[in-house]
Amino acid sequence: MKPVLPLFVFIDACGWEIIKNDPFGKNFAPNRKKLDSVFGYSSTCVPSILSGRWPVEHRNWCYFVYDPKNSPFKSLRPFRWLPTAITSRRIFRRWLTKFVKVHLKFRGYFDLYNIPFKFITLFDFTEKKSPLKPGGMNRGPNIFDFLGERKINYHVSAPEKPEIENLEAVIKDIESESIDFAFLYWAGLDGLLHMVGNQSPEIPAKLRLYEQWIDRMMAAAQKHYSEVRLYVFSDHGMANCDELLDLKAKIEALDIKMEQDYAVVYDSTMARFWFFNDRARKVVTEALQKVPQGRIIPDLELKEMRTLFEDRYFGELIFLVKEGVLIVPSHMGERPIRGMHGYHPKDKHTYASLLTNQTEIPEEIVAIPDVFKLMTRDAELAKERNAADQAPATYA
Repeated sequence: MKPVLPLFVFIDACGWEIIKNDPFGKNFAPNRKKLDSVFGYSSTCVPSILSGRWPVEHRNWCYFVYDPKNSPFKSLRPFRWLPTAITSRRIFRRWLTKFVKVHLKFRGYFDLYNIPFKFITLFDFTEKKSPLKPGGMNRGPNIFDFLGERKINYHVSAPEKPEIENLEAVIKDIESESIDFAFLYWAGLDGLLHMVGNQSPEIPAKLRLYEQWIDRMMAAAQKHYSEVRLYVFSDHGMANCDELLDLKAKIEALDIKMEQDYAVVYDSTMARFWFFNDRARKVVTEALQKVPQGRIIPDLELKEMRTLFEDRYFGELIFLVKEGVLIVPSHMGERPIRGMHGYHPKDKHTYASLLTNQTEIPEEIVAIPDVFKLMTRDAELAKERNAADQAPATYA
């Protein structure tokens, strides 16, 4: 048996409100803690966990940004002539997304979502590399750079594969005793919560399935490693969407034109604007101030959340809706969904969770970027103890 295996299990959207009154993990990870998340979607939460840094530092925030000079989507402009009844269909977008990802050689998560082909050449996509690979951040290193530099053998999930395949893959590596660190990524709960909301009986059923999988993984690990340091954690939670807001219609009713006067990305819970003249800025600002379902986030607050980008690359004005409100239609989708995240970090359902079999969680572990501290600490520990165990004996 090898001495130590740090095992980090990332369950997307398994927020504090999801598990705080549920027995999830109490047998294998009884010590639990609520963590602050970061402002943004998984596109920024995941990189923050993997790098230990905040959005202004790693520059992985929202996916689409106004950048016509560097837009990779010029070949898609002819699709603007197709009927919206076709181009807005999810099955069409999924097929085209797969083709475009291969054509553009994007290595990270990619989806065309619902960006209109009429305007798609105005935008760039910010995650061209995978944060789950070495060198995968927009700026700076991640945990896999750290592990590679220190020659620590590790396992990491392939998020494009089914969850059960990733489970079998990590168990195989555990049984071979070929790794000194494991990072498992399950995204199924996130997708389920989007569809059914956080009160559906399908959610505890999914948690019970995860418990069975983790029990299997722990049983395998305990046969091959004397100590298994288990951490189960999330990036955010999920709020039920009980109010719909057609923000797009309100902005398009104004006496200004998209592309001529301004550009905007309508995310599911926020709208990000770039302005090309003072009048457009004034008109949009006044209109947004009359929308009771949300508010413009001031620069001071963005700075406090470490999402104030001085070059305004991700938007000059950020309008955020209240928890439980869904912007629809948006550039993320034409139709309503039951659950969503990406609200203010202090909103109830945004908080993340951390569960462990360790007796103590250090006091400085308070937000999801701090998980990186646990990963680097335990990876170094495993390297030292496992290497010492394999060293040949010496005799005086």
